[in-house]
Amino acid sequence: MSTRRDRGAADALGLVLIAPAAIGLALLVVMLGRSVESEAQLRTAAEAAAQAAALERNHVDARAAAQRLVDDMLVNDATCRPDDRRVIVPDEPGRGVGLSAGMIEVTVTCTMSNRGVDAITAPRTESVTAYATVDRFRADG
Repeated sequence: MSTRRDRGAADALGLVLIAPAAIGLALLVVMLGRSVESEAQLRTAAEAAAQAAALERNHVDARAAAQRLVDDMLVNDATCRPDDRRVIVPDEPGRGVGLSAGMIEVTVTCTMSNRGVDAITAPRTESVTAYATVDRFRADG
């Protein structure tokens, strides 16, 4: 009879030792999954914004198109906080960037949410830059 009692105690001790590790592993998988998804959505929004900006005829409209598209694509607050989202479309022909240079550069920066995993990670700021070629027959410059 003592062997049955000992075996039950060992099972309970094993559960007490393994449960925190299993919970920690589950939280790690959730955190990594959200991180990969957020980065993919941010990259997709930056690439689409660069394409939209490249279709415009002047720099002011290119900036507005890029901002509008990023705002429309990043609607999930778990991906990117809307109050901390920036879209930069530089016009620097000397660097080879801008409508007149034939290449649009769009940089999207935002703070990724840590909702649900805030106990193990802090919010972080990500920045993605995407490029698109301008159709010279369409642009003013």
